[in-house]
Amino acid sequence: MRISVFGLGYVGCVSAACLASMGHEVVGVDVSQTKVDLITSGRAPVVEDRIGELTEQVVRAGTLRATTDASEALHATDMSLVCVGTPSAPNGSLSTLYLERVAEEIGGAMKGGHTVVFRSTMLPGTCESLLVPILEAASGLRAGRDFGVAVNPEFLREGTSVRDFFEPPKTVIGESDPATGESVAALYDGLPGEVFRVPIAVAEMTKYADNAFHGLKISFANELGAVCQALGLDSHQVMDVFLADRKLNISPAYLRPGFAFGGSCLPKDLRGLVYAARRADVSVPLLSHVLPSNEAHLQRAFELVVAADSRKVGLFGLSFKPGTDDLRESPLVELAERLLGKGYDLRIYDENVTLSRLMGANRQYIEQRLPHLGDLLTTSVDDVLAHADVCVIGSREPAVLDAVERAGTRTIIDLVRLPDAAERRATPGYVGLAW
Repeated sequence: MRISVFGLGYVGCVSAACLASMGHEVVGVDVSQTKVDLITSGRAPVVEDRIGELTEQVVRAGTLRATTDASEALHATDMSLVCVGTPSAPNGSLSTLYLERVAEEIGGAMKGGHTVVFRSTMLPGTCESLLVPILEAASGLRAGRDFGVAVNPEFLREGTSVRDFFEPPKTVIGESDPATGESVAALYDGLPGEVFRVPIAVAEMTKYADNAFHGLKISFANELGAVCQALGLDSHQVMDVFLADRKLNISPAYLRPGFAFGGSCLPKDLRGLVYAARRADVSVPLLSHVLPSNEAHLQRAFELVVAADSRKVGLFGLSFKPGTDDLRESPLVELAERLLGKGYDLRIYDENVTLSRLMGANRQYIEQRLPHLGDLLTTSVDDVLAHADVCVIGSREPAVLDAVERAGTRTIIDLVRLPDAAERRATPGYVGLAW
């Protein structure tokens, strides 16, 4: 393929050289004459493992050249990869100035049939709301019809970016149309990893999901290490044990958005760990904000019920997780308590919860938090459905799923992501908590 790469910093330089080494004909474009001259002489403008010899090799082979002339590069290629920077402002906002300039340049020189691929990191909505209109205004063409647009985020780490390019764990392509997605996917033919072809805004968000989680993991390990050190423990021994658990700890477990967590373990143990850190005079801002974050998520659910604007509410599910009658620190119990406190007319169904069977600490907890549970709880899902104008779904039990299908025009507030949530998202009256 014939590709122009706009921006010859880390991402652009590595992308250009790697694509050229795969046999593509690549033209690098940059406003810096120094960078262009370096590429022309077979030298990389960045210091990076393997990039120097790779650049020399592809320039000598004639598959990579560079220019400051954007128009000339556009006319010589069929696809443009935009790899310019999006620097951060002091308030945290990202500057899109360079993206806007390049979009205007490309649009002004672009002819029909071209494909524009953005690899720069940008917030969801930037491409479709800002950059596509610039491209269309400058070119007089229509995205998705006269030219293709894609977002193809990079997942390259400085220091190992060449290796990361050739050994990606995944390739993400946000596409304006299927033909564009096909052409971008063809760039990476032969490389490992799953290919995800998704809406443009989803592709934009994936980079933020990755980097936020990476920062979260580093901060978690460092805070835990600080607590271990203060308690006289070797944190690496602790983490060796932690990392050995591939079922829950290092796995997809707990990484699907849903409702708030609860139960007899997580809240109690988080409070205990934060208390131990404070006693040892160790600041743990991340760990100390996990429970407030969980509380904020529970509050979102409460606000969705309030926004439904009806006092007659049916709550389907009460225990803290499926398949148990444990109500201790259940977020659904907390939600029910708030609704009752605000005067809502509430009915509750949970297949596993029968007041007469509750005992011990479980019974004591519910007597303290929901002393009138016997008046609210029913063993009939139909009773709750008949009562409610607003159905709050906190369980995926078969009887609950059947009730949802028969809910008619009632408002559905989904806390568990129903099996058909993807289709329901566009349905009037359906509200997902975090999707």
